[in-house]
Amino acid sequence: AAAAARARLAANGVAEPALPISPSASFILPSANPSANAERLMFGVPKKGRLNERCLKFLEAAGLDYHRPDRVDVAQVTNLPITLVFLPAADIAQYVGEGDVDLGITGEDIIAETGARVNLEMKLGFGKCKLAVQVPKAHKDAPIGQYAGARVVTSFPNITHKFFAPLDAAAADGVGRPTQVKYVSGSVESAIQLGLADAVVDLVETGTTMHAAGLDILTTIMETEATLISNPHTRHPLLVAKIKARIQGYLDSIKYEMISYNVERARLPEAVKVTPGKKSPTVTPLDDGLWVAVSALVHKKKTADIIDQLVAIGATDILVFTMRNCRV
Repeated sequence: AAAAARARLAANGVAEPALPISPSASFILPSANPSANAERLMFGVPKKGRLNERCLKFLEAAGLDYHRPDRVDVAQVTNLPITLVFLPAADIAQYVGEGDVDLGITGEDIIAETGARVNLEMKLGFGKCKLAVQVPKAHKDAPIGQYAGARVVTSFPNITHKFFAPLDAAAADGVGRPTQVKYVSGSVESAIQLGLADAVVDLVETGTTMHAAGLDILTTIMETEATLISNPHTRHPLLVAKIKARIQGYLDSIKYEMISYNVERARLPEAVKVTPGKKSPTVTPLDDGLWVAVSALVHKKKTADIIDQLVAIGATDILVFTMRNCRV
């Protein structure tokens, strides 16, 4: 039916209406009405890969209600004027920098590789890894300068060129051959075994894949993690700030727990030293004037030790509460 309609338009000399396309011409914006797009914040989310699953949790924590149909990469948020656009993580920094989307989640390595001009709103604390020069284990203690002029395979050619440029300049007073950087997408670890490279530059998270390929880290170029970024000229700064605050609340809620206990008033100074809270603990008098109830935020990783210390000073009725979200 759609093809027949297009044929009738062509027969009558009427051009088929074009959908608005982003300046980078890489994806079609979700509305045929440009003014409708301008009224909604465009939020770029990794569509798959190591960042996707955690990003979905952040969207839920930010209170964004949406439905994404199968095989559709655009979803309208129903409770806020936001459109989610699911994109390859490697493209999000460029889209945000060019203003195609207002807000996005991607890795610091991608920002550095694309050179995108974006505002770094916050680090998200997941997807942490290293971008490193990897060589055969037998050469892991070699000086990095030895690899100036070598053959290097990577998915990050811009970062790699920038890293090796001063090494090339220093080698043989700049007379030697520049480092040969070859781009490949996906896994690069096998390039050395195949004789295609002397070294590779790739991300290392646990090191399992690297060690399985007989490689080790020669030097780390940068450490990276997932970040929330925004376009410096977004038309929705207040909405960006709201989403940032909600995500920060979620990050704080998974970092802290609320502890509550009763303690003798005479031991309160000792208890406060154990649970000082973010600013100060909440202290509530009990009917028994010799006792008080205390509530405070504590780091999750320290909770067990804190409980032991509270028991040692005579605290009772110790309860620990997990939070879904907070603002501290």
